[in-house]
Amino acid sequence: MSGKKTEFQVCIKNRQAHFAYTFLDRYTAGLILQGTEIKSIRMGKASLQEAYCYFNRGALWIKGMHIAAYSHGNIYNHEEKRERQLLLQKKELQKLLKNQAKGLTIIPIELFISPRGFAKLAIALARGKKLYDKRQAIKERDLERSGSKL
Repeated sequence: MSGKKTEFQVCIKNRQAHFAYTFLDRYTAGLILQGTEIKSIRMGKASLQEAYCYFNRGALWIKGMHIAAYSHGNIYNHEEKRERQLLLQKKELQKLLKNQAKGLTIIPIELFISPRGFAKLAIALARGKKLYDKRQAIKERDLERSGSKL
């Protein structure tokens, strides 16, 4: 066997986020995980649909992210919807904390595995879209589809 490790790319996205929010700024954060959690993520068994980020004692946490139980984990399996701490630099945390006070929210966009093998979470500082903004996005998407068919 050769020394190269072939792995498929894991990319779990929050598709609903693009429809519900306008992204202002993006960041890439590390995650503090348990052993069976990273194994489940590498198998693609995670979901970001109901997840959101919040500050607690100066640290950024993610709540509502579902990571399925590892099939071979037996009694050492993790809790599926536990809160997990995100790792960012101090300057980034301070900037996010300042902007969150202005009424903006922090949402997870994408969970992926870095080239070094670590789980990373792409998060965005976002503003919620109003109903008319959503209608406008749907209208533009429909026009783009009809224009490409001609």
